[in-house]
Amino acid sequence: MLERLQEHIRYTFTQISLLETALTHSSYANEHGGAIEHNERLEFLGDAVLEICVSERLFAKFPRAREGILTRMRAKLVSKPSLAALAIEMQLDKYLKLGKGEEAQGGRDRHSLLSDAFEAVLGAVFLDGGYDSALQYIDNVFENKWPNEPESTKAKDYKSRLQELTQKKFKDRPSYTLKSSKGPEHAKVFEVELGLPDGTIVIAEGPSVKRAEQYAASIALERFDS
Repeated sequence: MLERLQEHIRYTFTQISLLETALTHSSYANEHGGAIEHNERLEFLGDAVLEICVSERLFAKFPRAREGILTRMRAKLVSKPSLAALAIEMQLDKYLKLGKGEEAQGGRDRHSLLSDAFEAVLGAVFLDGGYDSALQYIDNVFENKWPNEPESTKAKDYKSRLQELTQKKFKDRPSYTLKSSKGPEHAKVFEVELGLPDGTIVIAEGPSVKRAEQYAASIALERFDS
């Protein structure tokens, strides 16, 4: 069963049990009395591996880009919507083991669940093959996703552009809600939820609430353009 998935993710596991765990949601494990290991620990590990792999590649690709620009590019690449889209491209959603309740509530389409699964699989690749395998995996997954050039040092006001667009299209404004913050005081990451008048939700993270809102607005604008 998992042979086809390994073709999609372009990595063959030596320890297939790691991939099985990466695809197991806590709701499924709980329904089986907790006897089955779920993917939250692998997600924790994969999140850290993802940050260093993407940071290394951006550092190499844009040798003249300043820290702030590199941070913005990385935040956009590893945002929950971006990772969820990658998970669907790789067909991870079809192989996830979910509890009946989570399945009934649409968990297979939930961005946070899909992005967590993506990170868990990366964590599994790292444990199975080491850092070089994880970096190659990231190269494969992000093959056509890297920016062609760094963003302008002058921040684009995506929020203003999005508001103008939604006013014109829906006669209403988008809303922004701070969902959470994590990390030490000197390096906090803020998660913001952007709600569009048509009911669309976009989640984004950034080193400040304002940056996170700008990232969310930029993602929403891309969807309107696509």
